[in-house]
Amino acid sequence: MKNLWIVAAFAAAGLTACQKSDSTSPDSKGSDTVNTATANIIFKFKFDSTQVRLNNVGQPSTIPSDHGAQSPVMNSMSAHYIEITPNALTALGKGAILYKADETTAGGESAIDFDKAAKAGDGQVFYTAPIKNIPIGTYEWIRVSLAYQNATAYFHVDTTIGGFPVKQEVAGTIAGFIGYNTYIKNFKIKDSTLTVNANKKQGFWGSEAAITAYGYTFGRTITGQSAGTTTVVNPIFATSPIPAGSCVVTAAFAPGKLTITGKETKDIVVELSFSTKKSFEWQEVIKDGLWEPSKGENLVDMGIRGMIPTIK
Repeated sequence: MKNLWIVAAFAAAGLTACQKSDSTSPDSKGSDTVNTATANIIFKFKFDSTQVRLNNVGQPSTIPSDHGAQSPVMNSMSAHYIEITPNALTALGKGAILYKADETTAGGESAIDFDKAAKAGDGQVFYTAPIKNIPIGTYEWIRVSLAYQNATAYFHVDTTIGGFPVKQEVAGTIAGFIGYNTYIKNFKIKDSTLTVNANKKQGFWGSEAAITAYGYTFGRTITGQSAGTTTVVNPIFATSPIPAGSCVVTAAFAPGKLTITGKETKDIVVELSFSTKKSFEWQEVIKDGLWEPSKGENLVDMGIRGMIPTIK
């Protein structure tokens, strides 16, 4: 990984210094007065650092003794695919596919087109679709393939600058690509934009951070590739597996199942609550629970740790 964060940054610097919806609905927040022809299903994002932290098979997960982790503050996220399925035996792609983001072969292999990716923040609408386009039936499960996340995380600085010690916690912005494959022309982290013009596999990330010490501001943007495997929660892996390298998070609707009758006169709002509890994880070199990239503490996971889809 390319994360000799602070020491390299200072040396190089010479001590110098979303909401998007495809809806045409007149009321994306839902309405009690819409008719059957215009009733929509609306998907909203929620990020919860107190929600249970799950592993790949949907069981509560602890942090390995040689790892550190923190709960990032999620700024925005993007999904590549939304599918609802009637039961746990339904194979991937055999349910009702409600949304699929644009793809491109500009980088060689087929990949998510990041330029066209919809994003949403906490409490925001990600996608809206007419209910009349959904096949009549009862659906127990939902699959959401995640593609990108932008979050604030903290790292620890313990170094010297011009012979003076600097030790502090610094907030940095992390832009992480967790989809199976993404074509990126360029992407903005916080204030800085990086040019890529290539496909990037799951686990590619960029970061931006700055510290202020002794009257100077030092900062840098860097990129890296996660040294581990992104966690993808799928409680029905035994009967409905997902391809390796994808990020198709699976969960059961609550409360109960989603029923589509074809006679809906009100919008249906589905809140997708994602667990960010200790979802940002690294390999510790110094076992102090602090992320210290300049000490070689490589990022190993930035996957969402579970999803609760609540029908409102």
